[in-house]
Amino acid sequence: MKTFNIIIHSIKDVKNFVTTVNKYDFDVDLSSGRYVVDAKSIMGIFSLDLSKPIKVEVHTDDCDTFLEEIKAVITD
Repeated sequence: MKTFNIIIHSIKDVKNFVTTVNKYDFDVDLSSGRYVVDAKSIMGIFSLDLSKPIKVEVHTDDCDTFLEEIKAVITD
């Protein structure tokens, strides 16, 4: 499992992120505060506070291609 933070600034970023996550078979969870949602759910993502960094948990260790595709929204 890999964990990191992302920042999503716009509706377009959310749409692109969900489209990318849905290409993969492994599970990805997003958490903000005490809320955890499935990263494949666009409605779930919009229920989070997008003004703050969002924690991402990727439930596989083989996710280098996925990380490369979403590197624009990953924070340090």
